[in-house]
Amino acid sequence: MSEPAAAAPAAAPFVTDVAIVGAGPVGLFAVFECGMLNMRCHVVDALDAAGGQCTALYPEKPIYDIPGYPRIGAAELVEKLMEQARPFHPVFHLGQQVTALAAADGGFRLATTAGTAITARAVLIAAGVGAFGPNRPPIAGIEAYEGGAVRYLVTRREDFRDKRVVIAGGGDSAVDWALSLAEIARSVTVVHRRGRFRCAPENAARLKALAEAGRIALAVPCQLDALEGDGKTLAAVVLKSLDGGTTRIEADFLLPFFGLAMTLGPIAGWGLDLERNHVVVDPSTGQTSTPGIYAAGDIAHYQGKLKLILSGFAEAAQAAHAMHARVHPGEALHFEYSTTKGVPAG
Repeated sequence: MSEPAAAAPAAAPFVTDVAIVGAGPVGLFAVFECGMLNMRCHVVDALDAAGGQCTALYPEKPIYDIPGYPRIGAAELVEKLMEQARPFHPVFHLGQQVTALAAADGGFRLATTAGTAITARAVLIAAGVGAFGPNRPPIAGIEAYEGGAVRYLVTRREDFRDKRVVIAGGGDSAVDWALSLAEIARSVTVVHRRGRFRCAPENAARLKALAEAGRIALAVPCQLDALEGDGKTLAAVVLKSLDGGTTRIEADFLLPFFGLAMTLGPIAGWGLDLERNHVVVDPSTGQTSTPGIYAAGDIAHYQGKLKLILSGFAEAAQAAHAMHARVHPGEALHFEYSTTKGVPAG
């Protein structure tokens, strides 16, 4: 997937119509919706690449509930959304988090961890579940291996071809990747502290069948205890059983899948009405308790909310139409279908 060029920080603030916080699928579709209404967008995301969870957590996994696509890979969906947004020339500020948001000159001023300042007439929060990161296992020295031999997400399956892989966890991610990597890895060992896995029953049955066939090794009940290596290259993972005994598993990679630690991060301090770590919005407009600030996607909350990507797409469209009056005051909005209006050539 080709990556957008990130804008360089500037001393003076960037000026735009709409600032979008979050470059996941909903944020990317919001660029298209705003562009169709003649509103320019700057997009900020803490991750180094656009796509949100689709890029960071499951780029190679299929999605089945996108209209018109019986099956589409998460990374492919992000690429399609980038293609759809490209004619409207959005500016991306990636690898930085919005730390401050305040009213300024009839709009808002945003500041990021990279020192970037953006002023906008309206703001759309499309930050998914908010700030998130992996739940790290408490193993001494694990930080030295992170991003190399220790990975909390899989972005390219081929990295593990003919490698010795240890996967820790008992949920869907651990089991899904164990089943997938068993097809290409030299060896796969699954470590779980219980004998029962928290995943789809059919996948649990497949895991058991592969274990019985000798294609996957199950280390249960066990837990991670230590790593052996030179601080860069991993040699082995040491496991501890419930009775205190230890087992050494030779390994090239450790993939700990213990879920995500999710928080609203700085968003919690922006003075918006919240409901269980979600931003409360008017379902007809997406507007939050602060006029001019909108939210769409998983982070938005209202009665009857469905946490689906397609719901987020609809919410982004509603928010774009609602914020048009703020961005273009006094200008009548004549609704037109895209089939009638067309899309710029780019």
